[in-house]
Amino acid sequence: MHMLYDSDSFVVVHVQPEEASRPAGSHSMLSRDGFEIVDKRSGKEVYLDGSWAELFQQQIAAWQENTPTQEEVEDTLEGYAELAQNPVLMH
Repeated sequence: MHMLYDSDSFVVVHVQPEEASRPAGSHSMLSRDGFEIVDKRSGKEVYLDGSWAELFQQQIAAWQENTPTQEEVEDTLEGYAELAQNPVLMH
């Protein structure tokens, strides 16, 4: 896991399967990269994988080329956070 963003309102983490840490022949429940976006205001999170993760990865690449303001980042994350259904649980 790699934290990509942390503010008063949001946390974004890039989650990657750790092939090297699993014993040979075992299968992880997480087989693909994804992004977890936590909306601290609502206490909910959304996990993006598949085509959603690809779309978000393209957004990150665009941000790397044209450094956005914090407001622009937060506006984009707010759009994804609208998909959040899962309450954040301690684990």
